[in-house]
Amino acid sequence: VQLQASGGGLVQAGGSLRLSCAASRGTFSTYGMGWFRQAPGKEREFVAAISLSGGTVDYGDSVKGRFTISRDNAKNTVYLQMNSLRPEDTAVYYCAATSRIYPTSALSRYQYWGQGTQVTVSS
Repeated sequence: VQLQASGGGLVQAGGSLRLSCAASRGTFSTYGMGWFRQAPGKEREFVAAISLSGGTVDYGDSVKGRFTISRDNAKNTVYLQMNSLRPEDTAVYYCAATSRIYPTSALSRYQYWGQGTQVTVSS
């Protein structure tokens, strides 16, 4: 499966963005999906994950209550709604696909990765 992330940009602290990740060349509904982010000089960090059907989700502690992951299997797309953004949310955001049914925060369990989209939050 090929993944294309979009929707990043520059936003002020407290603002919102919605990221999208479109999948192609695969059966999207058979993959669990996740979002990760990587800030300069830091390791890639788990943000959110969602199960095949969308019925089960998981979030990293730093984004709980502010970010929402969802998916539309008819459109082969996973979304990340980001509210109450903070400067520390600034990073390149990556979507990824895993063959695991349930959400996982482990990078090593994702087989396919998108190219990343930059999110910059100004103070």
